[in-house]
Amino acid sequence: MEDKSKSEKKREMSALQALGKRLLELSEVQVQRIGITQELHDALDLARTLKSHAALRRQMQYIGVLMRRIDTGPVKQAIDDMDRGQKHKARAFQQLERMRDSLVEGDDTVIEEISSRFPDADIQKLRQFVRNARKEKKENQPPKHSRALFRYLRELSAKS
Repeated sequence: MEDKSKSEKKREMSALQALGKRLLELSEVQVQRIGITQELHDALDLARTLKSHAALRRQMQYIGVLMRRIDTGPVKQAIDDMDRGQKHKARAFQQLERMRDSLVEGDDTVIEEISSRFPDADIQKLRQFVRNARKEKKENQPPKHSRALFRYLRELSAKS
């Protein structure tokens, strides 16, 4: 077995510190879901309380050392899964926004798409939201009905 070069060891240590920094950015609930050692969990808690840049840097180095002792594969996988889930939610949110905007702009073909995609949709209620949103846009009123339309679309999306 070959020994690792000093540069390779430094790169690995930097990668572990970066992974530790990513863990630090997660909420307490998300960190608990990942399932890390208690020692690493305590080190992350302490790092969250530090104000001094130098102290935080030292703590991050310590977190890197602790990360060397565990299998980081599951940790990386869990973080990637969380990130993918967030991206999926953002895409779904943007798609609903586009649907709402198309409806308000006058594209009634979206209603057919909504009725096929969400069989539970109350088309009469949907058309009422659209009519009110178009009227308020035409009269330059605050987007109260447009928001209600979006909430209804989000509600339908959550049911499916």
